[in-house]
Amino acid sequence: MEKILHLHIEKLPEGVYLATSESVQGLIAQGRTVAETLEIARDVARKLIEAQQEDELAALPTVNDAFDYPLIIGV
Repeated sequence: MEKILHLHIEKLPEGVYLATSESVQGLIAQGRTVAETLEIARDVARKLIEAQQEDELAALPTVNDAFDYPLIIGV
């Protein structure tokens, strides 16, 4: 089962990216690129959700057959 997790990503003055989420308490991920930050955030989210109660997972929306996804590309 796939769930949707909303992340907030910001570029820090040091040049790295920081991801946090209001959906999963304690989720903080940092990477050199947006892609790396997303990969780390995905792993951290999985571990936090597994460690926390099943209620946390139930509160996240389920991925439907259609959904919007912001695609970020470098040009």
